[in-house]
Amino acid sequence: MADRAAEVTELLATAVTALGGAERSGQIVMAQAVADAFERGEHLAVQAGTGTGKSLAYLVPAIAHSVSDDRPVVVSTATIALQRQLVDRDLPRLADSLVGKLPRRPEFALLKGRGNYLCLNKIHNGSQSGATEPDDMPQDELFSPVAASALGRDVKRLIEWSSDTETGDRDELTPGVPDRSWSQVSVSSRECIGVSRCPFGTDCFSERARDRAGHADVVVTNHALLAIDAIGEANVLPEHDLLIIDEAHELVDRVTGVATAELSAASLGIALRRAARVVEPDVAQRLEGAAATFSSAIFDARAGRIDVLDEEMASYLTVLRDAAASARTGIDTAPNDPKTAAARAEAVTSLSDVSDTASRILDSFVPAIPDRGDVVWVEHTETSRSVAQSRAMLRVAPLSVANLLRASLFGRSTAVLTSATLTIGGSFDAMASAWGLDRREGSDQTWRGLDVGSPFDHAKSGILYVAAHLPPPGRDGTGSAEQLDEIASLIAAADGRTLGLFSSMRAAKAAAEIMRERLDTPVLCQGDDNTSTLVARFAEDEQTSLFGTLSLWQGVDVPGPSLSLVLIDRIPFPRPDDPLLTARQRAVAARGGNGFMAVAAGHAALLLAQGTGRLLRRIDDRGVVAVLDSRMVTARYSGFLRASLPPFWATTDGASVRAALQRLRAPDQPS
Repeated sequence: MADRAAEVTELLATAVTALGGAERSGQIVMAQAVADAFERGEHLAVQAGTGTGKSLAYLVPAIAHSVSDDRPVVVSTATIALQRQLVDRDLPRLADSLVGKLPRRPEFALLKGRGNYLCLNKIHNGSQSGATEPDDMPQDELFSPVAASALGRDVKRLIEWSSDTETGDRDELTPGVPDRSWSQVSVSSRECIGVSRCPFGTDCFSERARDRAGHADVVVTNHALLAIDAIGEANVLPEHDLLIIDEAHELVDRVTGVATAELSAASLGIALRRAARVVEPDVAQRLEGAAATFSSAIFDARAGRIDVLDEEMASYLTVLRDAAASARTGIDTAPNDPKTAAARAEAVTSLSDVSDTASRILDSFVPAIPDRGDVVWVEHTETSRSVAQSRAMLRVAPLSVANLLRASLFGRSTAVLTSATLTIGGSFDAMASAWGLDRREGSDQTWRGLDVGSPFDHAKSGILYVAAHLPPPGRDGTGSAEQLDEIASLIAAADGRTLGLFSSMRAAKAAAEIMRERLDTPVLCQGDDNTSTLVARFAEDEQTSLFGTLSLWQGVDVPGPSLSLVLIDRIPFPRPDDPLLTARQRAVAARGGNGFMAVAAGHAALLLAQGTGRLLRRIDDRGVVAVLDSRMVTARYSGFLRASLPPFWATTDGASVRAALQRLRAPDQPS
């Protein structure tokens, strides 16, 4: 083990020198720990603060192991941006830097779900090529000339692109197209008719990507595909026993998303249109009646979690389940004609989804509430009543994915889980429990946690300011007059340069509108344009401020003077009516724990850590994180929340904070 650690340390030093970097102690410690975890077969959770260089710290031991032992390592990330960074920049440069130090040059590949690649059979033989009624277009848009012409233009461009692209990867299409257009030229793994039956099997973009991955030393994928590989019956990733999960704080939510199912008027409409092409009219009519009755029922149902399923809804679900199953049974999947096979595969997939989801929902109510593994709720999106029926849905999600991850993921691979934010309240335990890892005696899921720190001197580089004089936030979601005054004075002191993180889009828009009237510096708000464009404009103009909600809490990387102030309007607790999180709180309480601290406060702590992490992105950054919620110093849980944050210098003195922001505007003066 010592030899492997020494080898990894030497390779890391070679790579850092070749790439023009500097030695970082946290990076070295992390690389050695990853190598040691692989050797021991012990799961490792690593918190590596911004600036540590964690990508190199896990890629170097991954490459060393895969090349030396001829075993692939899978690297899973939560975002497309990090996937592209790893495959397009980090791995090629790293491979070049290690030439002569390894037995051979490492190979790497990017692998996504089948739906991310063009399907040549669907383009040339599919049931929707050139169709005027796509499966996923709502009924009220089918006859819109604008929608139809836009869809037609997109599909025509995609067909032309299919002859030019080498990968068929959606992310390489510039500019991109909406999901509705892409769905006309792609299929899910369950809709695929199979490489042996497909006339384009030898040219299939997805199969070629899988083939490249099968010969790679490092395979980069995403958390969703990792979950599908763990949950599904067929393996979609190459066989592996070493796994690295970056952005691991996102893992539970992404796996939960994959394991969540829903029934809605829109999804039932897709199933019905697909089935009508390949089943007898009377079978389709029975399904149509069942779908219409069920859709009307969820439209009229009150939004929220369902603990007791009434007889009427149970009856509607049973009829829908049986109608979908009957239609599914009536489809012959034997014919080899590619066009017929494609249409039948799509119909079978949709009908199976409807039948399986209805069954799952019905079965979820059989155990007593404390013993249930699934949570069911009705959800209505905010839209006009004229189209609300198509937006109402009945959803079912796992109460916890811990058992699933324990058995299907960590039971098969040695995993390294890393992120800049993994400790909640100063401990790894909450996150490990959500992943299904524990340290209890006799557990086969042994793991250890390691915090390698950050190269930043947080206490000298940043201030954590809590506006303790402000009244607690109200329930309406918008800021009080006192809070708006505080926002205006802080941004004026900073001369713009502010990222405003709000708990709701309503609050962000309301604050942006008022600040535009009160300030002389520009204020952008999420929704004014696509988020990447807004972030670029924010980064380019030092006086510009950007307000927004959840995606900005975790997705903004703007080093330098354009971001000197991070504003957080309130502690980001989950909505009190969130059906899944409230069910999880209840489950913790039933076991004798504190549901609020374990779930709501834990959720808030993780988001606060992510949000405050936007401030310092490089070693010379300076600035202020201002939390405009007095509960951060007055509430009993305030210490728990602050323990989850970087060790900034903390104060409640607004005057000193404004003075510090003013000094930051003059680069020739010490801050």
